[in-house]
Amino acid sequence: MSRFLGEIRQLGYVVPDIEAAMKHWSQVMGVGPFFYNPRVPIEGYHYNGEPFEVENSVALANSGFIQVELIQTRNDAPSMYRDFMQAGNMGLQHVAYWTKAFDADLARMLELGFRVRMEGNVGANGRFVYFDREAHPGTVIELSEVVGPKGRMFEMIHEA
Repeated sequence: MSRFLGEIRQLGYVVPDIEAAMKHWSQVMGVGPFFYNPRVPIEGYHYNGEPFEVENSVALANSGFIQVELIQTRNDAPSMYRDFMQAGNMGLQHVAYWTKAFDADLARMLELGFRVRMEGNVGANGRFVYFDREAHPGTVIELSEVVGPKGRMFEMIHEA
């Protein structure tokens, strides 16, 4: 468990072919069902403080308490996902902590020296930030707000 944010709740994998990744996770890993959104509506997206229009496909499933997120970028807008792939990486790109106290947890992380590199909003009370510290692939930290519709959707995916 993180001393800062509690339990890791999600593992985020950046993949070149989300349909093939869903098939692998379902058939080989036994994880699913996946809930697939071919174009996630992200509002207020910023990368390094600059606004961009990103197009990402996302598939979500749970394996027990942990949610598996599969992400495929669909355009060349700057993002940490794009950077990850351009560096020759594929697979685990981030771990996410979920919070119902987003402002307080964000302030705590900023006080600890973390800096926001990528941020946006998915629906009401669905803010997210990715911090810029990355020692090696898969160690990026996401803080994800789960109070509103996104939180209810995550609960529904967990129950499925």
